[in-house]
Amino acid sequence: MTLATRAVLFAALAAAPALAQPAPARADADPAALVDALNAVFGKHDGKRAAHTHGFCIKGSFAPTAEAGRLSKAPHLSAKGPWPVVGRFSMGGGNPAAPNTQKDNTRGLAIHIDLGDGNQTDMVMITAPVFVAKSPEKFLELLQTVASKDKAKIDAFFAANPESTRQKAWLTARPVPASYATTSYFGVHTFTLTNTDGVRRIIKWQLVPSAGEIGLTDEEAKSKAPDFYKPELTERLAKGPVEFTLTAILGEPGDAVDDPTALWPEERQPVAMGTLSFSALEDDAVCDAGIFDPANLVDGIEGPANDGVFQIRSPTYAVSFSRRAQ
Repeated sequence: MTLATRAVLFAALAAAPALAQPAPARADADPAALVDALNAVFGKHDGKRAAHTHGFCIKGSFAPTAEAGRLSKAPHLSAKGPWPVVGRFSMGGGNPAAPNTQKDNTRGLAIHIDLGDGNQTDMVMITAPVFVAKSPEKFLELLQTVASKDKAKIDAFFAANPESTRQKAWLTARPVPASYATTSYFGVHTFTLTNTDGVRRIIKWQLVPSAGEIGLTDEEAKSKAPDFYKPELTERLAKGPVEFTLTAILGEPGDAVDDPTALWPEERQPVAMGTLSFSALEDDAVCDAGIFDPANLVDGIEGPANDGVFQIRSPTYAVSFSRRAQ
């Protein structure tokens, strides 16, 4: 999608919510209601994102492998590159001061890949392979329940919706990442890759750190400053690029394709699709000028048609953007 076309669509999504008053709590999970619910949990912070509020911008490039072109005809996967990239590392949730030492919080990595001639495509990933709710309605219910601060109601929600406990269980079973550069990032949604022969494959994305998976002990985490990731990464980049291998985890018959809380078997062998390399920090204004939209795709990659969480991301991000841009 070209930047000009995307801007028109984005403006259309953002304009109506910008004129609306904040919606009251309700059962229908429209984009404005989700942003309101996030604000109810984390507070409203002028000029900030409703989610993944705490973060910073970075730049680099992406170069595909030969195997990537055999799986998809997408330009950044089937042509040599490298392709310029702007990315953003972040902490999950809407707290602008979310501590980097919080074990049960996701870390996020979102990227724009510049395809030239005003075109780009996006990826949005977190440090857990699952989302916290299987539908927009359940996500809204979860947020509104947490905002109530009623422990009995919160416990009852998780008892009735055990799939919403999987993300926290994944995170707490692992150490606090020692760096944004030493943890894997996952796409919680499934995508369909199509090659030039029309062969289609269901996949999930994973970014694997070239520096290896390195975590902190609980004692080490306690000794760190609440916002240690940015200076740590600045020091790391002074020594050389930070790199990840983009991999495609191939789906098999019977895999859940429309439930972002579903875990695929961990023993799957991933296919290396390319190298994502970050070279330096970027001005945060570059990342704040728009949104990272996982539905901003190109020919050769399709999003999940029946995944409600995926479908509602673009308009919800647009509502959040319109409010922070005012």
